[in-house]
Amino acid sequence: MDPNERPSRPPAPPAPALEITGVTRQFGTGDSLVRAVSGVDIVIERGEVVALLGPNGAGKTTLLDMVLGLSDPDEGSIRVLGESPRRAVAAGALSAVLQTGGLLADLTVLETVQVIASFHSALGRVPEVIERADLTGVERRKVSKCSGGEQQRVKFALALLPDPDVLVLDEPTAGMDVTARRRFWDAMRQDASAGRTIVFATHYLEEAEQFARRTVVMNHGRVVADGDTATLRASLGGRTLSARLPGAPTAPNTAALLDGLRADVATAELEVDGQRVRIRSANSDAVASQLLAAGATELEIAAPTLETAFTALTEA
Repeated sequence: MDPNERPSRPPAPPAPALEITGVTRQFGTGDSLVRAVSGVDIVIERGEVVALLGPNGAGKTTLLDMVLGLSDPDEGSIRVLGESPRRAVAAGALSAVLQTGGLLADLTVLETVQVIASFHSALGRVPEVIERADLTGVERRKVSKCSGGEQQRVKFALALLPDPDVLVLDEPTAGMDVTARRRFWDAMRQDASAGRTIVFATHYLEEAEQFARRTVVMNHGRVVADGDTATLRASLGGRTLSARLPGAPTAPNTAALLDGLRADVATAELEVDGQRVRIRSANSDAVASQLLAAGATELEIAAPTLETAFTALTEA
């Protein structure tokens, strides 16, 4: 090698799809000051599918507004694919389906999609996005005559026009019936399989369980949990068992059984209602064996749900 030749550097790794660093956003002053987002740090890599959960007022929509460049953080920074949110939107790399934001009521569905497509030089994509948004058959319908769910699907079609690398969804299936919701998530699964990064806020916890491998939970403007959805679901420690006791709770043998279960360090919760017992335990196999050996019947074992974890995290 020429001694004067500099060794080549390996190419820098691509920037994350979304990088949120120390972001804070507040409204009002003095006693009326509300800190909607408080010191949030989130990094989402390219190709991830992430659910953003939280009760009303948790700061989800405020955070997504900043991710989309609709407002600026008071502190901290947000980068989308290494660029500012506004640049990412202008380049068509970032798109969104939002709860808010109206559509032109007097235009038809097709006219609406065509108008926005012309801004992105994407008229050739119109038939594809009409089909992907499940709008085939309602193209000639005026937006004012569309149901709430159909209008959400129109917004979805508009978001797909620039073929974005990152897609942000704020309550995307609000107003959709069960069939439309299923078709919507089928389309999202195809996009995720193709490598598109998807971040969605939802009140439907089953959507997060079924679709997102990673879940971020917000409460009072802060991130209170961030991790693998299945791990988060199991974070409360174990499964829930329910069974009919072999006798009245005060009967000597049954009372001894309950005392032993309460004393078990793996038991997180035990409730007795009549002759029925409900137990949450990190060692469900051992508890099931004890119950059956003691003569309990009608044994049921349930895995923890994301709803259970969500409730525990946001009620604190």
